[in-house]
Order: sequence, then structure tokens, then C-alpha cells
Amino acid sequence: MEHNNQGFSRRTVLKMAAATSAALVGTSLSNRISAAEAVLETGLKGKVNHSVCRWCYESIPLEDLCKAANKIGLQSIELTGPDEWPTLKKYGLTSAMPWGAGKGITQGFNDLKYHDELVKSYEEIIPKAAAAGLTQIICFSGNRNGIDDYQGIKNSAIGLKRLMSIAEKYKVTMVMELLNSKVNHKDYQCDHTNWGAALCDAVGSDRFKLLYDIYHMQIMEGDVIATIKDYNKYISHYHTGGVPGRNEIDDTQELNYPAIMKAILETGFKGYVAQEFIPKRPDKIASLKQGVQICDVA
Repeated sequence: MEHNNQGFSRRTVLKMAAATSAALVGTSLSNRISAAEAVLETGLKGKVNHSVCRWCYESIPLEDLCKAANKIGLQSIELTGPDEWPTLKKYGLTSAMPWGAGKGITQGFNDLKYHDELVKSYEEIIPKAAAAGLTQIICFSGNRNGIDDYQGIKNSAIGLKRLMSIAEKYKVTMVMELLNSKVNHKDYQCDHTNWGAALCDAVGSDRFKLLYDIYHMQIMEGDVIATIKDYNKYISHYHTGGVPGRNEIDDTQELNYPAIMKAILETGFKGYVAQEFIPKRPDKIASLKQGVQICDVA
């Protein structure tokens, strides 16, 4: 087996498979072992759980993206729906942050008029996600539309609390994404980490957390590493992206991703980090592989 010079053996591979089995529940034992072996064969260090956002590669057929993910060492393709989960399972992959519920980014939990519809859609998808072995699902605050920050937290907590019993029952965490309202998502309310953390406190359940999007929060507030250290208990997932432009995360942009990744690992984070940049280069898979390798720190 390759990389024996790094001290790896089949026993190590099996241990890696066991360590990642919680994230890959719903796949066969052979697929879990294959996924761990794929990580080994790529030379990845095994400290980071790697994922990729489907929409950034929507021009590539899902099966082809799954095959590329296996070669690169990814464990997840996310922002996928129920119709796509069986294909991921076929390739020993999970969806670390699935779609499948809600009214989209602009109409979210901060507005009381959407609550009944939102609650109904999440009550339907959470058991499906659990049955597929998935442990998280994305949600959004919605746009402000004149709702102030305090009222937005209050309204969002009311709606989310209605879902915590089913989330706790099925062990699926609802995760609200932090997005920038300066460039990409004008008027979006959950646009600062402290607002999201205050909402977590108001909801008061470990089944509600934050998706810290590094690209978006660099635009909105900067100070990424200090923020991650200060608020890590509220964060269950990370997204990447180059700033400015949301393209490759290499030295063409301003963020130091190896340093950010080391800071994330130092918090004890065991979740997933997903590449969510839009490749500019013709070879999109090569850009994806480069992004994974940049983030794959020891």
C-alpha cells in the first residue's frame, strides 16, 4: 500500500473508517472502509473532514463529481437533496449539510408569517435526513425587510423552538448559515457571528448551531481566526471561498487558509469543512483538489 513511509497500514485505514462511521451512517461497512482508503491513497493527513458544495460544480454530472470526490479524498458532497442522497451513498459519500426544506435564503425564520410553512417542511425532511444517516440540515434567517436585529432573534427563536423536539428526537442539527449582506445577499439578517450566537442562546438547544462561512464573514466582519476561537461552541460547520471574488482559495486571494484551518482544529472541531468557491479555471476538479490540499493541515 502506498504512503507506508507515513506510518499508515491497513489497521490505520480501518481505524479511520471507524472514526468516520458516524458521519457515514447509512453506507455499508465496505463503503466506509473504501472512503477511508481513498483518503489514505490521496495522501491527506486525516485531521480534516472534507466536503464540497454541489452547486459550485453543477455543470458536472453528480456521478462524475462523486468519482472525483473519491479520488481527491472528499467524504461529502453537500447542499444536496433527497433525490441525490442515494447516489452519494453508492460512492460511500455523505451529505454533511443537505438541502431539502424551507423557502430559500430570503424567506426565513425571522419572519413570523413563514413559520407554519417552514415548520411543516422541516418536520417532513428531518426524519428523511435521519433515515439517510445525515446529522445536519441547513436553514436561514431570511432578509430583514424592516425587522430589527432584536426582533429578528426573537422571531427566529420562536420558530426554531417549534422544531427542536423533532430535531432532538432524530438527532439532526438545524444549522443556520452566516452570509454577508454587503455583497452577495443584500438585507440578509444572520450576517454577523454575534447575532447568530445570540440566536443559539435564545433557542437553547444543542440541535441548533451555526454554519460559519469564512468567505462571507471575512467580508462582513473580518478577524476570522479570533472570531472562530471566541464563538467555536456555536459553530458546527464551515464553508470556504476566496476573498475577494469567491474563487479559488490559493494565493490569488487575501485569506490565509492554512492558518485558519489550524485555528479551527485547535478548537477541537470534528465536523466538516466544505469547499464553496466558484472555480475560475477550466479544470474545475483540479481547483477543487487544490482547495482540499490547502485546507488539509495537520
